[in-house]
Amino acid sequence: MRRVVSLVPSLTEAVAVSAPGLLVGVTDWCTHPGDLGAAAERIGGTKNPDVRRIAELRPDLVIANEEENRAPDLAALRAAGVEVLVTEVRDLPQALRELDRVLVGALGLARPGWLADAEAAWARAEPVGELTAFVPVWRRPWMVLGRDTFAGDLLARLGVRNVYAGHAERYPRIPVEELVAAGCDLVVLPDEPYRFTAGDGPEAFPGLPAALVDGRHLTWYGPSLADAPRVLAEAFRLPPG
Repeated sequence: MRRVVSLVPSLTEAVAVSAPGLLVGVTDWCTHPGDLGAAAERIGGTKNPDVRRIAELRPDLVIANEEENRAPDLAALRAAGVEVLVTEVRDLPQALRELDRVLVGALGLARPGWLADAEAAWARAEPVGELTAFVPVWRRPWMVLGRDTFAGDLLARLGVRNVYAGHAERYPRIPVEELVAAGCDLVVLPDEPYRFTAGDGPEAFPGLPAALVDGRHLTWYGPSLADAPRVLAEAFRLPPG
């Protein structure tokens, strides 16, 4: 495998760290690692990639995800004769399997050390307590993590129960009044896809502790998984009292 286009930021990082030089196309949202090299052309967003330009790059493989990328775009790439590998990631074990499938199975690489480090880090991860939380991923309107999400599985492994994990939708719209009245121990505010900050988010939930977290550690499945248990656990530890 020589030429790869990645339509998923976390998989972009996974490939770039494991085999620098393979990537010839990445999305506008691919931010890690910091230097993707001059050969990695920007080909649009995850939801609106330039299908024609991707085909012109003549990739041996396009890596996608069933949640982040749109089926019509992937179908158009296949119609143009491009091989597309679509991942599905709903929990940590599946993420580790899919990373192995992409890097070792599809790209023919040796299993990277960071993947073993990630497995070991999560195997020894301990819950920070028994906490309840909700996790906004957007505002105007407010949307939160619901059922069957990778981020929700990571939270559960650290002792943080998402109160909307049983919701019928994966990303339900919940009125802010309902969120405030949910009686949770904390609100978890990642910086993607909506960029929550200390001045944009916590003020909507007065009196509720807010854990501002790097979305890369909560939602990305790649090299950041090795540090994620420690980084997230530190964010979720509430002050005494």
